[in-house]
Amino acid sequence: MSSLNRPVNISRDKNGIPHIKAESIPDACYGQGYVHAKDRGLQLVLMRILGQGRASELLDSSDEMLGVDTFFRKMNWSGSMTRPAADLSAFGRECLEAYAAGVNDGLNGRYPWEFRLLGVQYEPWTIQESILISRMVGYLTLAQSQGEVERFIVEMIQAGVAPELLNELFEHNLEGLDIELVKSVKLQHQTIPKHLLWELGAPRFMASNNWVLAGSKTASGHPMVCNDPHLEVNRIPNVWHEIVMQVGENYLMGGCMPGAPGVLSGRNRELAWGVTYAFMDSEDSWIEKCKDGQYYREDSGWQSFAKRIEVIKRKKKADATVIFYENHHGVLDGDPYAEGSYLATRWACDNSGGRTLSQILEMWRVTTVAGGMETLGQVETAWNFVFGDRQGNIGYQMSGLMPLRAGSSSGLIPLPGWIPANDWQGFAKVDELPRALNPDQGFFVTTNNDLNQWGIRRPLNMPMGPYRAERVEQVLASRENFTKEDMFKLHYDVYSTQAEQFMQILIPLLPKTPQAEILRQWDYTYTPESKGAWLFEEVYHALYRAVFGGKGIGTQIIDYLQNETGMFIDFYINFDTILLKSDSSWFGGENRDDLFRGVLAAALDVQPRCWGSGQKVRLSHILFGKTMPAFLGFDRGPITIIGGRATPHQGQIYRSANRLTTFVPSFRIISELETDSSHTNLAGGAVDRRFSRYYCNDLDNWVHGNYKELRPDNASGKFP
Repeated sequence: MSSLNRPVNISRDKNGIPHIKAESIPDACYGQGYVHAKDRGLQLVLMRILGQGRASELLDSSDEMLGVDTFFRKMNWSGSMTRPAADLSAFGRECLEAYAAGVNDGLNGRYPWEFRLLGVQYEPWTIQESILISRMVGYLTLAQSQGEVERFIVEMIQAGVAPELLNELFEHNLEGLDIELVKSVKLQHQTIPKHLLWELGAPRFMASNNWVLAGSKTASGHPMVCNDPHLEVNRIPNVWHEIVMQVGENYLMGGCMPGAPGVLSGRNRELAWGVTYAFMDSEDSWIEKCKDGQYYREDSGWQSFAKRIEVIKRKKKADATVIFYENHHGVLDGDPYAEGSYLATRWACDNSGGRTLSQILEMWRVTTVAGGMETLGQVETAWNFVFGDRQGNIGYQMSGLMPLRAGSSSGLIPLPGWIPANDWQGFAKVDELPRALNPDQGFFVTTNNDLNQWGIRRPLNMPMGPYRAERVEQVLASRENFTKEDMFKLHYDVYSTQAEQFMQILIPLLPKTPQAEILRQWDYTYTPESKGAWLFEEVYHALYRAVFGGKGIGTQIIDYLQNETGMFIDFYINFDTILLKSDSSWFGGENRDDLFRGVLAAALDVQPRCWGSGQKVRLSHILFGKTMPAFLGFDRGPITIIGGRATPHQGQIYRSANRLTTFVPSFRIISELETDSSHTNLAGGAVDRRFSRYYCNDLDNWVHGNYKELRPDNASGKFP
């Protein structure tokens, strides 16, 4: 293409997927940057504006937007760049510089019309922005959710929830808890109005499935790698972008994240990999004694905080000045000049990015499972990777900076910051984290579940429930000779082992009513027409309200957590463990069966509905969603989401700060190692340009379970 400044050829296949042919890997990264600028320029620039904390300056100067900027300035992801830049390998730096050049050539000195309409002036893309994107991807919703549950525990303690109830709910994770000390902490208001963050198009990463089968389990005799990241899908464009890149005989293809080069879920000629989030606790808080702008340490007395001043420009308004106080435990949540105890919080990956991006780019050149484990195991943020290679090997590796903590501390509760022994003692080594090479069962499954048994260290203290993994493992263990079509079906599986376990307890307690009979005959699947699934959810929510609402948390708080937050979306297994017990302190001395009988009678006194009746969502444009006339087509749908919280195909829809959000497979990919192809579908399309035919061109495939083929040398269409 004549507009390119490097010897790169770009075309599209019939599905709109960009194909890049280049003479070197840096040239391919240049082409990837060019493609991202053309296909996802809106997404690129919006992510940068958010990450830099400049939305008030460039988009909207409301007080709520100031809260969004304050959150990102507090994280300081665009300010602390010295270490990650130094951590870049020479190869990584060359690729990132080439990628940035491609983005800038693709933008061609101007932004998409949406930003020009808002008066946003062009600023060149740099390697620092790619580092910023890697931090956002690694923290938002994922690591963030761990920090939120830690704050929730503090709030429960301060609300007077009994210690025996807390210990049962967070079993083995409250070692060293000093209740009176935690009660003394002055909690500040949440910095960020979350609904604005997600409405602005920040990537809402939640969870995922991935699994790999050895050749002994497949019809072809070769490994097969499957992945379906579960993210928010009711936004356009989709977070993921698909790409195929070729350099000589080698290629790299799959799902990537606009803003950074490389592929996060996909394959090269010899090796395939899939990714899910690992619920590693990599964010901790410490309680700091503060007065006169200082904090106390037993070994050194009173010490001054570092004072960081951030000036936030506001469109047509006066600048806002925000001051953050920092020490080695992170950013203080409060004013140290007002005497008292406050939390200081640190994310282990606050200086990440350089090594992470370098390792992801190395996947161009890695050819074996063992090499993939070593390479991606060094990624600084927390992920579960599964691998398969042409030689027939399969494997699993967790990545992430796992803090080594004092004694038996899990990291889930804040410890006294003035005691030096409570500081982090470094980070776990890659080979200490959960991992497996060629496991005996011939497959490996991760679904954000507890994988501590596979490591020397135990990085997970609040994983998600085991139900999705149980179902996938059940299917994979049932026979051999699996084909890609079997994996397509498993991607769309809506059977709930959670419901199966609950119903073993509930069936003997059901009243003799028509509604109860529907539930009794239910097959535990969350299909759109299922009335059993709808009734079970009514019972499940009623159990939560009855058991946890009346014991210190309060029914209003439980209703809020269920209806307006993701607390029970991420961490429901802690609550399920209580509900599935034969006896618990949370039952208030009442017999469980008697308690559940009363809940069942009331919860089932309703007119049954089909599960799909409440599972309809619209996909909204990240800037103009719900504001443009429907006939312009910026928004799409409604579509019906299948599945529930515990099914392999998750189908969770809930409200968060008055906004509907989803927790659904956003991108599906299956790679067969006996071929040079992968099969995918995407909840959206290739580009974020509304009037392109590729704007939402894959959505129908995604809804109906149809897969397209990604393959090198399979493109002849014009780009862009």
